[in-house]
Amino acid sequence: MNKPLILVVEDDPPVRNLITTTLKANEYRFLTAGDGENAIMETASHNPEILLLDLGLPDMDGVDVIRRIRTWSNLPIIVISARTEDEDKIAALDAGADDYLTKPFSVEELLARLRVTQRRLSYMSAEAMTMSSVFINGQLKVDYASGCAWLNGKELHLTPIEYKLLCLLSKNLGKVLTHTYITQHIWGRSWDNDVASLRVYMAALRRKLEPNADSPQYIQTHIGVGYRMMKIDPEKADADPV
Repeated sequence: MNKPLILVVEDDPPVRNLITTTLKANEYRFLTAGDGENAIMETASHNPEILLLDLGLPDMDGVDVIRRIRTWSNLPIIVISARTEDEDKIAALDAGADDYLTKPFSVEELLARLRVTQRRLSYMSAEAMTMSSVFINGQLKVDYASGCAWLNGKELHLTPIEYKLLCLLSKNLGKVLTHTYITQHIWGRSWDNDVASLRVYMAALRRKLEPNADSPQYIQTHIGVGYRMMKIDPEKADADPV
């Protein structure tokens, strides 16, 4: 497995040195940035495959960096932060981060998170090469090859995690997917904080899919268990999706 190019965004020299020394020892390629503006510039110019991002940057909050990068890039973002509150973690994940590592951390855990991300990148790459089918359910259409989704003929503007959830649910149409199953497929693990994040992402996805929140058509919640995408009778669809 080829090692990806990693951008390390950290303004604290000792922490940055720890991360880069670990990456170098494990034969990862890497770039560094000490603030948010340089992080955005390096991402745009060098197209790294993974971003390791501190939230407490000198010029802007790391969450804002995530939001700006997410306007054009789906690269995996692993937050490394001293912020331990659930609100901070959920804010970063909701902005588009893929993982959250709390300082202080062990180099073994950092390497494990990177291996999980690498496997997911390899899986997504292989999946993109093999999948060309289009999923249609009622007024919902997902083109797996192009990575786009539409509802009632209008393109849905989804975050990377929301799109992954939509794909996972659509590929298991009619099946109840447990919280553990979903979080393991989306984040490569299943921790309590991941389940809390899943609820946030699922609520955001449903707001974009369901015209009537009190009478959901597409995603059914099984309280305490998980979620299921319901199959819509074609005869009840108002019109074919474009």
